[in-house]
Amino acid sequence: MADSSITAAAQAESHYFNNEPTPKDLTTNTTLAREFIARHAESGRRVVLVTSGGTTVPLETQTVRYIDNFSAGTRGATSAEYFLENGYAVIFLHRQFSLLPYSRHYSHNTRSFLDFMKEENGKVVVDEQHQEEMLRVLREYHAVKREGKLLILSYVSITEYLWNLREVAKLMRPLGPKAMFYLAAAVSDFFVPQDRMVEHKIQSNEEFHQGPEDAGGNAKGKPPAARTEGKSLVIDLEPVPKFLKQLVDGWAPDAMIVSFKLETDPSLLVKKAQYSLKKYSHHLVIGNLLLTRKWEVVFVSEMDGEKWIRIPRSRRTKSFSGVQSMVGAADQAAKLEEFEAHESISSDGTIPHGQPALEIESVIIPEIKVMHSKLIEQAEASTAKS
Repeated sequence: MADSSITAAAQAESHYFNNEPTPKDLTTNTTLAREFIARHAESGRRVVLVTSGGTTVPLETQTVRYIDNFSAGTRGATSAEYFLENGYAVIFLHRQFSLLPYSRHYSHNTRSFLDFMKEENGKVVVDEQHQEEMLRVLREYHAVKREGKLLILSYVSITEYLWNLREVAKLMRPLGPKAMFYLAAAVSDFFVPQDRMVEHKIQSNEEFHQGPEDAGGNAKGKPPAARTEGKSLVIDLEPVPKFLKQLVDGWAPDAMIVSFKLETDPSLLVKKAQYSLKKYSHHLVIGNLLLTRKWEVVFVSEMDGEKWIRIPRSRRTKSFSGVQSMVGAADQAAKLEEFEAHESISSDGTIPHGQPALEIESVIIPEIKVMHSKLIEQAEASTAKS
C-alpha cells in the first residue's frame, strides 16, 4: 500500500510539472537561491524558506480574470524578521506585491506612508514622533542586507508558487536538518489546468461569446474550465495535487517542515491540524483561527503534542480589558510569563479588537527554533551512531 501511494504521488508530481508552464523567472530565482544557499551552508548557518501571501488561479492564458484568496502576507513577512533576529538566513518566497519584511511596518498601514514625512528646509525628513521606530527598522534592514541574510523571490499564481517551491526545496536538500520550510503562504486548493484554460478574456456580453474554436477544452473532451453558458459564468476547477508529502519524502527529506492550518470553526481547528500532521508527516502544524490568529495559535507536533501559544497578559493593549479568558500557555523558551493553560481567547466566544502590543510571531519563532535545535541534535546523534 505504501509503495503504491508513493508511486501515485510521484506520478501526480510528474504529470503536473510536465503539463503546467514553467515560470519565466524560475531560472533567475534558482540561480540566486543556489548561490545564497551555498554561501550560508559554508558558514554553517541554518536556512529557512518562508512562503508568504496568497496564490492566484488564472482563468485565461492571457490573464485578465483570476480567483484569489485571502492573505496580505502579514504572518510570513513578520515571521521572516524574527527568523533573521534568531540567526537564520531567510529565503522569502512571497506573492508579488504582498508584504515584505521591514517595509511591512509602513506599507500595510491605515495611514499613508507620506504621513510619516514632513518638509524641512526644502528636504523630506521623517516626522519627530516616528524617528526612533523608523531608525530601528532601518538599521535592522541595513544590517540584514550587509550580511546577505535575506533573499527575496516572488510568484503570482499557484503554478508559479509550486514550481519555485519544488526547485528551491531541491537546492536546500544538501543542508540536511539545518534546512527549514515555514509554509505560511495561503495556497489555493483548486486551479485551472493549462489544457483547460481559454486563451483570451472571457466575454461577459453574449454577443461576443467565444465559439467552440476559441473556447479551449482538452484532448479528453472536457470543456474549458471557465466559460460562459447563457448569461452565467461557469467555473469548473480541479484540485491542486497535494505536494506537501512530496516535500518530506523527496524534495528535502531531512529538513524541518512547518505548515499552517487556518480555520474559522474552533471545534475543528485542533482536529484538522492533527489530521494534517499525520497525513503529511510534517514536524509541526500551526493551527490558527481567522479571528484570533494575531493573539493565539496552537502547535501540534509529534514532539510536544498540543501546545497553545498566546500573547502574554502584560503585553495586551487596553482593547483587551474586557476579555477575561485571554490567558494561555506561555512561550517557555523566552520565559515571558506564566499562564493558566485552560483559558483561551477562542473558547468563550469573545473576539479581541485592535492590534496586540506584542507580535505573536516574536513568541512563535523562538519556540520553533528550540524544536529545530532538538531535531538537529537527533539527526546528528543518529548520524554518529551509523
